[in-house]
Amino acid sequence: MSNNTKVGFLGLGHMGGPMAANLVKAGYDVLAFDPVPAAQDQARQDGATVVATAAEAVSASDIVITMLPNGRIVLDLYNEVLSAAKPGTLFVDCSTIDVADAKQAAELAAAAGHRALDAPVSGGVAGAAAGTLTFMVGGADADFADTLPLLEVMGGKVVHCGGAGVGQAAKICNNMLLGISMIGLSEAIVLGEKLGLTHDKFFDVVSTASGQSWALTSYCPVPGPVPTSPANNDYKPGFATALMNKDLGLAANALRANGVDGQIGQLAADIYNRFNQDEAGKDFSAIVTDIRKRSEGETK
Repeated sequence: MSNNTKVGFLGLGHMGGPMAANLVKAGYDVLAFDPVPAAQDQARQDGATVVATAAEAVSASDIVITMLPNGRIVLDLYNEVLSAAKPGTLFVDCSTIDVADAKQAAELAAAAGHRALDAPVSGGVAGAAAGTLTFMVGGADADFADTLPLLEVMGGKVVHCGGAGVGQAAKICNNMLLGISMIGLSEAIVLGEKLGLTHDKFFDVVSTASGQSWALTSYCPVPGPVPTSPANNDYKPGFATALMNKDLGLAANALRANGVDGQIGQLAADIYNRFNQDEAGKDFSAIVTDIRKRSEGETK
């Protein structure tokens, strides 16, 4: 795919804005739309062509990328703009949404004579800015091949996971495991505190023992052992609790819908849903502070 490809980009928030900017830097002609004026201004500064409506961006594009908050918005937008697209336009949704919604979006696109991929990402705002995101892609082989050069501009790793919706499945499964891991790690840390084990010694032992995890070695939820973790910056995200709560909710829905006996996944969703009520803006690793408070009887 050449850089003459015109790319419509719908959704220029904390993730979408930097992703679109990286496409511009790579020489792509990006037609951008977002209803938020500040996002529009930033996109202009980044060199994108900001248009007045989503349909205008879609009508002149060969590939349309969406990065939106939830599945309902994705489906509503598809219903709004598919009729404006040129035949065979490739729609690539990078939002994190329910697997069923991703499949429905692909079906809507196909019924309108277009192509579709679900391509959720991992790596956060820092990864979006650096162009090092991991893309988990679901859809047809040929469509994946057509969009791969573009995804490689925005990401450091691109994995074709399977058919429609399977990219979302990979994202949901990964983040369910991450949420479970962070809760388990945090409970172990607080137990260690009660038993007189310092954070440094806990890290020294567990980081090279059978309890080792990415949550500990790359994202330690207490200050000190991993200087780059949000715990050293008053739990500023990072990956916000609100986003983990959303993803665990999607995972819990998928567990129920597919008859999986996912008791720990459901419990993790319940724990983060409770924590999200007061700490949505904190990094998800701040769950350790809630466990510590509850262990002292400070919270009911």
